[in-house]
Amino acid sequence: MTSPYEPGAAQPPSCPGQAVPPPQAAAPPPGCPAHGMPQAPAQPDAYAPVRLYGPEFAADPQRIYAHLRQYGAVAPVEIAPEVPALLVTDYRAALELLNDDTTWSKDSRAWMQTVPPDTPVMPMLHWRPNVFYSDGPAHVRYRDVIVDSFKLVEPHELRARVHDAADTLIRRFGDRGEADLIADYARLIPLLMFNSLFGLPDSYSDRLIAAIAGMLEGNSPEEAQAANEAYTQYIMELVGAKKAQRGPDLTSWMMDHPNELGDEELIHNIILVMGAGNEPLANLIGNALSRMLSDDRYYNTVSGGALTVHDAIHEVLWNDPPMANYSAHFPVRDVFFHGTWVRAGQLVMVSYAAANSQFDTTGAQGPGSGSGSHLAWAAGPHACPVKRHALLIAITAIERLTAWLSDIELAVHPSELEWRNGAFHRALAALPTRFTPITPDQAGATPWQTSGPSSSTPPEPTSTAKQPASAH
Repeated sequence: MTSPYEPGAAQPPSCPGQAVPPPQAAAPPPGCPAHGMPQAPAQPDAYAPVRLYGPEFAADPQRIYAHLRQYGAVAPVEIAPEVPALLVTDYRAALELLNDDTTWSKDSRAWMQTVPPDTPVMPMLHWRPNVFYSDGPAHVRYRDVIVDSFKLVEPHELRARVHDAADTLIRRFGDRGEADLIADYARLIPLLMFNSLFGLPDSYSDRLIAAIAGMLEGNSPEEAQAANEAYTQYIMELVGAKKAQRGPDLTSWMMDHPNELGDEELIHNIILVMGAGNEPLANLIGNALSRMLSDDRYYNTVSGGALTVHDAIHEVLWNDPPMANYSAHFPVRDVFFHGTWVRAGQLVMVSYAAANSQFDTTGAQGPGSGSGSHLAWAAGPHACPVKRHALLIAITAIERLTAWLSDIELAVHPSELEWRNGAFHRALAALPTRFTPITPDQAGATPWQTSGPSSSTPPEPTSTAKQPASAH
């Protein structure tokens, strides 16, 4: 077998970030947002990175992933202007990378020096002393703090908190007979939940909601900066309050953990947990609701149908994972990975969405069959540490909504729904709905309780954390 380093083998491209081209560079699909790639009939540059942003990508990312597979397991992409990366689109290659913490590091500091400091994707990739950006013993130390603290959250207490948050939000819009379930519900449930779980009173919830919304949707750098400062102030007040008086909450438990996080480590891990728990969870709830309201298999009314909330969640995790492309890694040395040279320190991300979509999730072939092994939670040492909690929150929030609003339906055709721009997430911009308004005498009542396993015990997570034997 010829080594990739021997004469005649594929050689590293002269420009970091270039993939070894496919044998025959295929033309992109019509409208493909490939950077610098002219439309047919012109032949594209095989090395040209494909944009993972813009309206074309947001509207139909699977079409772009299909094009990227023509490069092989790894494809050149651009996640923001002047920010190139390599994207792993192959399931086996993704598992190999996610389980190999010897070749691949999570430390982004060297990479940060190679891109514009004001790039809009920097907040998602900026190094911090937390579990996401650490390797080895530091990563284990941080992860243990998070996992052990969440173990102290009792499932029945977590479900009760979701009920309270859901009821609060539904009462705000229930008498209108219409709602945007993204802005009015899916994006707010996680924020209310985490404000409560980390130990601040409800009076702080609106501050957290405003700060997160400002960072995600700031119309100017000044607005985004002001929102970031408000978020930082919220976290500082949270930590200060718990230093003065502990409570039965995540902040106190993380402070008192025997791994003894310093103040900076504590703050950055709380910021990470809140951020990682907010956006993906909001997208999971929103995407599942969209699927349920767009598909007659789920209901004649949402109170009854052939498929359940569990089915909607499962389909979303396979087909519309809330974080579509992430798991940023950086090789510690030059490596020839599945046909592509990757330079030390170069940004490589995993496309959970593209890897999942290699398989027929409804048939009997491939890892998508049966209980499944989707990559929506990632895999390996950096897999989501609290997926059971996320599943319980999402399922309970959807069940609570449909218990209150049993005749809820989309206010637009499913084809009119718009998706938010961005390389990382798969998220709806809005989910307009209509329903029979809740009358004043109903507004203070408790809706009927749903029954079945989804109301009591969340399903086992269906993410593969180990490399299958056949992939070695």
